[in-house]
Amino acid sequence: MTLSDIEKAIQQAIPGCQVWVIDPNHDGEHLQAIVVSSSFENIPLVKQHQMVMRPLTKAFDESLHALALKTFTPDKWQDGKEEYSSFIQD
Repeated sequence: MTLSDIEKAIQQAIPGCQVWVIDPNHDGEHLQAIVVSSSFENIPLVKQHQMVMRPLTKAFDESLHALALKTFTPDKWQDGKEEYSSFIQD
């Protein structure tokens, strides 16, 4: 799966979310992702991560080894997005 495929899989599972996926090691196996969604409101962090990881089962079976994941509600994202300015590309 490409980075774009991973982003699309997450977007299909969580409609309306914003997703950024990068490959900082350029190895296609150890990725980082940020997902912002109002669907995360009042949902525990573990459940948020499960929502993101569920559609990626195939990617982990094929080639993905690790995904460092950060999830945010839109309000939390507004408060913390400066920290990730080098990560995201709008």
